[in-house]
Amino acid sequence: EFMKWLTRNLQYPAVARSRKTQGKVEAVFYVEKDGHITGISITKSLSPECDREALRVLRKMPNWEPGIQNDQPCRTKVCIPIVFKL
Repeated sequence: EFMKWLTRNLQYPAVARSRKTQGKVEAVFYVEKDGHITGISITKSLSPECDREALRVLRKMPNWEPGIQNDQPCRTKVCIPIVFKL
């Protein structure tokens, strides 16, 4: 479901498109116990334009279902690739 949401909201940066930049940005963030997102950062850069777009769209994300450990909500680290392909 997240990948569908990401595809609908991600916009290929015009500069990256004109330079034919392709590849992936790897990002990390935390899903807190209440489901909100914190600590968004880029762990593998593609280009400044693609990195900014990845951060922009991740900051717009709706809340997630929190992770569960011992039948209790817990803070969870999520690492995701965001692919830019023409």
